[in-house]
Amino acid sequence: MHKVNSISKREQCIIAKATGSRILRTVLVASATVYRIHHESSMNVNARDAHGEPCTPSLRLLSDIKQGQHPHLLIRLIRDATSHGYDSHVLQLHGHVIKSGLGWNSFVSAALLRFYVRIDLLKDACELFDEIPEPSLVSWNTLISGHVQLGEFHQALILFIELGRSGTHPDAYSLTAALNACGQLRFLRLGWSIHSRIIKDGVASNIFISNCLIDMYGKCMSLGESIQIFKGMPFKDNISWNSVIAACSRNQKLKQALAFFHEMHAPDTISYNEVITGISQFGDIAQACHMLSVMPFPNSSSWNSIITGCVNRDRAGEAMVVFVRMHSEGWQLDQFTFSSILSGIASLAALPWGMMIHCCTIKHCLDAVVVVGTALVDMYSKCGDVLSAESIFWSLPKTNLISWNAIISGFARAGNFNKLIFFYSQLLMRKDLNPDGITFLNILSGCSHCAMPLEVALMYFRSMMEDYGIRPNEEHCCSMVQVMGQHGEIWRALRMIHELGFTSSVSVWRALLGACEACRNTETAEIAASKLIELGLDEDYIYVTMSNIYASQEKWKDVNKVRKLMIFNGVRKGPGYSWIDM
Repeated sequence: MHKVNSISKREQCIIAKATGSRILRTVLVASATVYRIHHESSMNVNARDAHGEPCTPSLRLLSDIKQGQHPHLLIRLIRDATSHGYDSHVLQLHGHVIKSGLGWNSFVSAALLRFYVRIDLLKDACELFDEIPEPSLVSWNTLISGHVQLGEFHQALILFIELGRSGTHPDAYSLTAALNACGQLRFLRLGWSIHSRIIKDGVASNIFISNCLIDMYGKCMSLGESIQIFKGMPFKDNISWNSVIAACSRNQKLKQALAFFHEMHAPDTISYNEVITGISQFGDIAQACHMLSVMPFPNSSSWNSIITGCVNRDRAGEAMVVFVRMHSEGWQLDQFTFSSILSGIASLAALPWGMMIHCCTIKHCLDAVVVVGTALVDMYSKCGDVLSAESIFWSLPKTNLISWNAIISGFARAGNFNKLIFFYSQLLMRKDLNPDGITFLNILSGCSHCAMPLEVALMYFRSMMEDYGIRPNEEHCCSMVQVMGQHGEIWRALRMIHELGFTSSVSVWRALLGACEACRNTETAEIAASKLIELGLDEDYIYVTMSNIYASQEKWKDVNKVRKLMIFNGVRKGPGYSWIDM
């Protein structure tokens, strides 16, 4: 960290907003008046200003604040304005902080950091943080936890590592924020490293940290360590019990989850909800509904768990039945209810149902909430109504990266590459958002659907890696294989699979086999088919595709060989199905 001697353009802009602001003057006068009530007796009432006029304590205090004195009052003002949502007031106060030279005060800076994190302006928060000469641990924790809260888990861990290198010792808040990020990303090795540091620092007995360790190991699919930590805790609260139940449920160990649940002295609503979530995701939906019926104090989250479980298991019809029952029994429908059910409807492409749910969101005044609005954009896109999806997107007062990915995906699916690139360019103009792997997957998918030139797809593929440091995954590779197949570049696709290290991926070899069928490349198709069988995928798709490729080349002997091999291996072509909307 280094001290900035000159005022940046961003600071000049903030100062310009604050200079001459009647609101700022009003706020400062009010604070001075309040301060006078408590401290006037200790101040010199005979003091005079530069012109020899009597100077009241309030006016003198106002002058002191403007000159950078009494930073604790500014901190209080910033905190109060932040908690009440007076964003413009805080920006004006920030301008005053810069003018008065109070940026060095770690407590003032920490209060401003909390404000920028609260309004989701992480870039501004990071810029402010970089301008602090010697950031306090409070400032570090505010920035790290802010990134975790907003889903920026990678950056949160980078900041945590920088905290350690800065010489500032992390505390319980730093450690738990880092553990949370590790759990979300399933970074087990880093989780182990942080756990080792916790033991070394002698804070493993901290119940708050222990609960986070249970949660982290559970999310990293290391259930044994979660249970070991839980059993080694000298004192356990309900959060400890709920964390280990959630860990068991997440790892599909429903019997263990139920055993811990029944062992609890007084299970609370969260305990029931964790068990219901596990059963809904991996067990019997009927059993989850029964548990809901015997639950002492169910809430909307209990119902949402069942709806989400049905949707995640491709049982959207059952999710709709639960939703209707929840509505008819008078339970509060919240943003998570609507986002889950809309996701299920999107998977069915059932537009009439989606329109009905859309009406419900309007009735409950939740259609403009970012989670629900994004789900509506996704639903209309997957149902083929991209015009409605676009209209809803622009009507949202606030959007996040998921919202942008949803609309970009919709136009990729619709084959409208011009609109797709328009929204991508608009996303790049957002200083608080950066495209991620899903964004580029949608663009590459659009290149495939729209039969764009190979060089266009390669341009975005390279940009993803070079400009944003995103490592391609199997889905990116599959999309590029499809595009290369459309342009007859099968050998190039095969070379890319080896270069990217996806030679053990079933989905990538399936994509290559499909690309070979599109351009009738028999030689590479045989390589892809043999790799799929070698990887254990012995299904009708391979034989049918190879038969079609040979037939397109009029290699009838090879067609007969494939059919005989299919019979010999006991593989049968599955029946086809069609969905008819009555």
